[in-house]
Amino acid sequence: MKKICFLLLLLPAFQFVQAQNHQTLSDEGYQDNKIVFQVVTQDTLAHKALMKQLNNIRSVAPNTPIEVVCHGPGLYMLVSERTVIQKQLVEQAAKGISFVACEFSLKERNVSKDAVVPEANFVRSGALEIANKQRLGWSYLKAGF
Repeated sequence: MKKICFLLLLLPAFQFVQAQNHQTLSDEGYQDNKIVFQVVTQDTLAHKALMKQLNNIRSVAPNTPIEVVCHGPGLYMLVSERTVIQKQLVEQAAKGISFVACEFSLKERNVSKDAVVPEANFVRSGALEIANKQRLGWSYLKAGF
């Protein structure tokens, strides 16, 4: 009987510990991030998934600096005639998200700057842009996967 009473007294403590393990972290901890995304695939499902990720981040930390670097086959996400997310690019750019196209990838794929969506800017090297952002304390995420 004493053991049962003792266990009944401990039960609320176990429930408290379990509840603590399932708490959502405070959104305040997300405010100091800077994120650079790398897009290296022409898979339109990955492009759509990235737009969802950007919306999720903005819903929790609306002032987070975000840059999306498109190079290699990922360049096609920013090519006007090939992108399937034109509307979302406009919306995300209006929220302050920066999209950049790699000039080396443009040259390699024989794509002119005029063919790139107006929301995008250009960097000479997508890979070096990402490396530079990381050196400056930005977090790196590979988009779409």
